[in-house]
Amino acid sequence: MSETGRQIEQHIPRLRRYARALVGERSRADDLVQDTLERAWGRFHLWRRGSDMRAWLFSIMHNVHANHVRSNCAAPVLLPLEDELNIPVRATQEDGLQLRDMHAALACLPREQREVLLLVGLEEMRYEEVAKVLDVPLGTVMSRLSRGRERLRQIMAGNVIPALRVVK
Repeated sequence: MSETGRQIEQHIPRLRRYARALVGERSRADDLVQDTLERAWGRFHLWRRGSDMRAWLFSIMHNVHANHVRSNCAAPVLLPLEDELNIPVRATQEDGLQLRDMHAALACLPREQREVLLLVGLEEMRYEEVAKVLDVPLGTVMSRLSRGRERLRQIMAGNVIPALRVVK
């Protein structure tokens, strides 16, 4: 395998994890990762040597996902409730319920807040990296993160009744 392939390959597990958390459904997440990798491979000549490969790949994934969302606005897709994230949890029923509630609460957040929360919390990116990936100012990242965390707290505490929504 070429050096380029090895550089991209090391980021695939993180791309898959973020895609799964972002879109919720395994097959759609795999499609998103595949589209991201295809675009990255075809445009690898645009990557600036010495810059952060992970941030570049996540930027591509963000743009591919945004394009999919815009192009699929007319076709709603209902996600099955039994399609959950495969995150290792302790073997107690309460833990499983908390994980299910967290997944449902994340799905109720606006896309912009959910993306920032997942990049910071799940992918452990610095705010500057998230701003670069999402192509927004640093202050926007911080405000979306703050509002997203607060809304997530309210939903998990039962203080906000999340509106049902159709995933497009």
